Amino acid sequence: MDLKVKDQLFVVTGSSSGFGKSIAERLILEGARVIINARGEENLEKLRLKYPDNIEVLQGDITTDATIANLLKKLHGKKLHGIVINAGGPPAKSFINTEITDWDDAYEKILRWKVKLTQELMEKFEIQHYGRILYIESVAVKQPIENLVLSNSLRLAVVGFVKTLSQEVAHKGITLNILAPGYHATAAMQRLFEHKSMLLGISPEEAAQEYIREIKTGALGNPDDFASLAAWLLSPHARFITGQTISVDGGLVKGTMG
Repeated sequence: MDLKVKDQLFVVTGSSSGFGKSIAERLILEGARVIINARGEENLEKLRLKYPDNIEVLQGDITTDATIANLLKKLHGKKLHGIVINAGGPPAKSFINTEITDWDDAYEKILRWKVKLTQELMEKFEIQHYGRILYIESVAVKQPIENLVLSNSLRLAVVGFVKTLSQEVAHKGITLNILAPGYHATAAMQRLFEHKSMLLGISPEEAAQEYIREIKTGALGNPDDFASLAAWLLSPHARFITGQTISVDGGLVKGTMG
């Protein structure tokens, strides 16, 4: 399928690895131009060298006001067709092991910057009468994951504001959707394996098998497959899909609305 994104401009945050990298590459293979962002400059530069004609680099922590301001400068005078709002989450903790400062930090890392960035870009999308905004969250918004109380809690606030805003701007050609990935073969998942192995006194490989046993399809997800759906949601074909939180989880979520 031709996604009709050739020469369109997108931003993908958290694009040095994992879901962000896979989404950026999928958009580029469809002929799009992509501004890639992450904190680590080395991996961004490797991606730029691989696709020199399609990539611009914005290095920096997108959860900070300074990097958001730098992104807005880079976008000045350009038509932006869509953005992937994606970054790492807070550390794995049970509620009993959290301090109030952990919750403050989780608010900054999960919610605040996404609200600010969305607010800053909304005027541009409204003037264009077009825009695709895609948030990468977690299957935890459908079914809590053990030892991830911070993510389980604060990501639900993202779902709330995205759903509300989607209703307010749907008539302006702007769509907002959330992808909620389950267990995929990413570096973030490896950190969960290590945390579980420490808690249970087992090897990381055994911990991985504990997680995989929860997946009905019997294997970790592939970030490249995930990126296929993300790219479609960022395309003109997805004009009738908005305000949705879509699980990509291999059957992990048991609820009927999963």
